[in-house]
Amino acid sequence: MMQFKSQLEKTTSEAIRELYNQEITQLEFQATRKDFEGDITLVIFPLLRTIKGNPVVIGEAIGAYLAEHLVEISAYNVVKGFLNLSFSDQHFLNEFYAIFKQKKYGFVKAEKGCDAVMVEYSSPNTNKPLHLGHIRNNILGYSVANITAAAGKKVYKTQIINDRGIHICKSMLAWQRFGNGETPASTGLKGDKLVGNYYVKFDQEYKKEIANLIAQGYDEKDAKAKAPILFDAQKMLQDWEAGDPETVALWEKMNAWVYAGFEKTYADLGVDFDINYYESKTYLLGKNIVEEGLSKGVFFKKDDGSVWIDLSDEGLDEKIVLRADGTSVYITQDIGTAIQRVKDFPDVNSIIYTVGNEQDYHFKVLFLILKKLGYAWADHLYHLSYGMVELPSGKMKSREGTVVDADDLLVEMTETARSIAEELGKLEGYSAAQKNELYRVIGLGALKYHILKVDPKKAIMFDPESSIEFNGNTGPFIQYTYARIQSVLRKSKFDIASESVEIQLDPKEKSVLKQLNQFPSTIQLAAEQHSPAIIANYLYELVKEYNSFYQSVPIIATENAKEKTFRLQLSYKVAEVISSACELLGIEVPERM
Repeated sequence: MMQFKSQLEKTTSEAIRELYNQEITQLEFQATRKDFEGDITLVIFPLLRTIKGNPVVIGEAIGAYLAEHLVEISAYNVVKGFLNLSFSDQHFLNEFYAIFKQKKYGFVKAEKGCDAVMVEYSSPNTNKPLHLGHIRNNILGYSVANITAAAGKKVYKTQIINDRGIHICKSMLAWQRFGNGETPASTGLKGDKLVGNYYVKFDQEYKKEIANLIAQGYDEKDAKAKAPILFDAQKMLQDWEAGDPETVALWEKMNAWVYAGFEKTYADLGVDFDINYYESKTYLLGKNIVEEGLSKGVFFKKDDGSVWIDLSDEGLDEKIVLRADGTSVYITQDIGTAIQRVKDFPDVNSIIYTVGNEQDYHFKVLFLILKKLGYAWADHLYHLSYGMVELPSGKMKSREGTVVDADDLLVEMTETARSIAEELGKLEGYSAAQKNELYRVIGLGALKYHILKVDPKKAIMFDPESSIEFNGNTGPFIQYTYARIQSVLRKSKFDIASESVEIQLDPKEKSVLKQLNQFPSTIQLAAEQHSPAIIANYLYELVKEYNSFYQSVPIIATENAKEKTFRLQLSYKVAEVISSACELLGIEVPERM
């Protein structure tokens, strides 16, 4: 399609040159609206800046020229300032057979030696298990990495694990005091859940101590600051930073439990990483960079010894990068980590940070600082800012144990898929193991599609049951269409080696073909905008068009052998594109359903 569009643009420019003696190379083509006849539309209005006259007359003249000079144009019509062009059946067939046997149609291979993109997502804390918010983060970042790779980039998938700090010490202290030596093995709990329970336990004990202090006459602010358990957690952090062997050993043991728990959740969710970074190894990074920045005048030092950057010229304010006592803040380690990543992977020229929109300001500051420090790659940093996942019951709070646990949600999605599928009663002949695997695939696909079909910047109100509907803009509807096509291909004993045919196309077939042709440009657009929603909604439109074709046009039942061959070929390619698009979203497609 791209090759013909280039020819169409060239011939249109020739028409304008011959008809009006004008040189115009910037032409606006768009898909023809469904309520008009045509396949592609030339917008005439922008031409009126150069060509004076009636837009309808101009459109008619250009249309006639194109119909005469391009065999691919079978008809044209003009509606006000829009020239609608219709393609011949032969053009559609030529386009289709050009892509029919392409493997990974729409995907572009990264060129050898090309610049790489690093995509960061997940970035969990090791004091609690992953929750619903992490699920959106993970499937969004993972999908953006897939789409970026499909668009022709080399991609590294990474996370930074926040494995140090006061919040980690709170879990450690609570386990030390109240755990009685229990372990994941002794309790049967995943390690991240066990540690998360003690984060909640710390908060409960902390609140008790605050209440006791208030009863003794302290005001609430002083009570929160003087609670002994908080003091002990702060002391534990100091011991960790000082390298106290006992504290470090406890930290290593409990973090190992959590890492094992995370790996299980990631595997169940279907995401992975090429490299992990750990805050315990990066929190000191950036301090030397600040010293270099001071000498270059990028930063300035205040009287108390703290170091700042003034971003008022950029519409922001002053931002601290080093405390008076010489300790770093989050922005400092983020500066150092970004620089370290490019040192570790010299081909990286762009980093995409998948982080919630509450950190918008932080990343504006980070990117500006890196630019001012003179790093050329800082011009290619992107904050994939996304809205929160909201629940009917309100916001989640980890320290109070009111989060929607990621593992529990995955189980719930599988069980919801089970109950709906059993109601439909279409699983005759499936073994128990096959049924369980299908429920998992449907449940996880429903969850991912429900989240990814929404623009990343928008908040989501998550409802598990509505996401598993088998009709409408849902994952199961997409999966069911794929399984339906596989059933058709099995019944017909379709052979991929079948030869090309020439037939008169049904309008429903043309609609499907037009949608197929848009897949490569859709991948590129989704990569440019870092938006899996573009892929998801393309997929829904493709599936709708195919189902409309399936309901209206006989496939196996047609008596015309050439029609049967073409319709099976078309079905095969649609299924392949459904599978490819789902792969970009991290969704599996079942062969039967």
